Order: sequence, then structure tokens, then C-alpha cells
Amino acid sequence: MKEVTWKSPSNIALVKYWGKYPVQLPANPSISFTLSAAATTTTLKYKQGTGQVVVFLEGEEAPSFLPKIHTFLERTQKLFPFTREWDFEVHTSNSFPHSSGIASSASGMSALSLCLMSVKEALGITITDFFEEASEAARLGSGSGSRSLYGPMAAWGTHENTPGSNDRFAVAYNHIDPIFKSFQDTILLVDKGTKKVSSTVGHQLMEGHPYAAARFQQAHTNQTALLTALSEGDLEAFGSLVESEALTLHAMMMASTPYFILMHPNTLKVIEAVWAFRKETGTPLYFTLDAGANVHLLYPASHKDVTLSFIEEHLKTFCKDGSYLCDAVGAGPEKIG
Repeated sequence: MKEVTWKSPSNIALVKYWGKYPVQLPANPSISFTLSAAATTTTLKYKQGTGQVVVFLEGEEAPSFLPKIHTFLERTQKLFPFTREWDFEVHTSNSFPHSSGIASSASGMSALSLCLMSVKEALGITITDFFEEASEAARLGSGSGSRSLYGPMAAWGTHENTPGSNDRFAVAYNHIDPIFKSFQDTILLVDKGTKKVSSTVGHQLMEGHPYAAARFQQAHTNQTALLTALSEGDLEAFGSLVESEALTLHAMMMASTPYFILMHPNTLKVIEAVWAFRKETGTPLYFTLDAGANVHLLYPASHKDVTLSFIEEHLKTFCKDGSYLCDAVGAGPEKIG
């Protein structure tokens, strides 16, 4: 069998995408930091055949992932018309806990999309823009996966003040003050388990949500304001917007029908401790949340030592088994084989 390997990062949205239209089109724009250490490495082995697929996660066969892979391959037939004529083995591993709110589907689907783009390239099929097509493919597997194709930041979804933005694929975003390129993301693993409500179900619950229209407009307004903060290096405005977006995401969950809560008591304890620490010390330490209980702490590299000391002394106790991951804004995917 021939094979190709890509490593693709997760990303953490600053303006949150929550709600979508068929097929995998965002109801509002979003923009994210691309991470570095939190990544999925996928090796795609392939040989001529009839479209059979086998999936291995962390070296173990994982048939539970097959329905999602088959759906992805159906959705991407126009981009990858060759997949029914080849058999595939997907060997994938994560550098972080799967399904715990660190966007494993984003890194996983982007890595798989990149592998398939490399197969497409090897077969001599015309490619207009390698990463643009990979981003569109990743979107069809995981909406947020579209943003994992670029670093240090990526924007997805049509937005009036984001150049080149559209709903089909993400675009790189680089109009930021250098301080944000140094940003760290320390991920506090409040919970390592699988989420009780998947992001797919959560997105569906935005249909008919009483606050959906206002939320979608808010995302546009917040992204415009965030772009200004990013270009001006305004840390305080950045932090205020990012924390508000995180809490709004979870407020939408709590106001859904049926309602649900993905934060844990320790999530709230971390947030309150961060607020108190920032007020007491003036340290530019901010939080965001994905669709899960874990807390992403965002801060400039110049404040890394004081922040890690704070985590060790005061926040580690709120983490499952005292676990946290140290990450930083990254450069995007990497072909490694």
C-alpha cells in the first residue's frame, strides 16, 4: 500500500461558530488561534480497490468512527472523486484527549483532508489551491476543521470586515499585532471524558433557538471589534471579547430546548480564580471555552512564568488528575511523510 502522513493542529475559536445550515455552512463567522502541540497525526494508506475503509485510533481498530468517515467521503465526492476506486486504512492519533472539548474532530478531519489532497496530487488530478480545497473538505467533516489549515489564525464564514472570508472554506488571517503571535494556550483538563452532548447535536439545537438571530448578529459585531483589538495589540479589549464569546456559547446551550450544560463546577471555579488573579495582579490572562468543560487560558509568552506558577499553585487542583496541556499559537499543518 502507498501512504501519506500529515500532522494537523487543533484550533481554538475566539469568536464562536454555533449553528449551521446544510451542508456544514456556518450560521455566523468565526475566527480562531491555530494551536501547535494539540494536533492529530494521520497516516492514510491506500491501494486500488472498491472504496473499503478501515480506521485505527491510537493503534487500535475503531469501527465506531466508520459512519462519520463514510459520511465525510460521500460529502467530498466532488473534491475526491477517486475514493470509490481505492481501499483505505486511516491510522490516526491525537496528542490530547479525544472528545473532551479540544476540537479533536477539527484536527482529525483536517489531517484526513490533507492526506486525501496529497493522494489527489499523486494521482495527477487538477488542484486549483491545495489548502483552500483541503479547508473546504475539512469543513464537510467538521466545520471548525476548516480553520485548522492555516496559522497563526484563521477565519471562516462570510464577514464584512474579514478579507476573502466565505462560508465554503477558511482563510488565513495575519493582520495581528506581534504580541498575539506569541500567545500561549494552556488547556486545563477539567474533564478528560467524552462530552455528554456532542457538538453536532448542539449545533442542531440552534434551529428554532429563541436567541439565535441575536446571537448570529452579535458574532458579526464581536468579530469586527476583535479584529480591531488584534491589529492594535489591545489586550484588554481582546480578553473582554474572547471571554464574553465563551460564556455566550455556553449560554446558548443552557437556553436550548432541550437545555444542557457542558461546564463543570470546576470550570466555574477556574474562571472565578482567573478573574480574581487578573484583578489582583494585572496579568493579561484570559480564558475561553470550547464546547466542553475544559478551560483554555490565553496569555502572552512574556507572562508565561507567572501564569504557570499560578496554575501550579491554584488551578491544578481543579483539573482531572492535575492534568493540563501547555500549547501556543502555531504555524499550521505539516506534511511528515
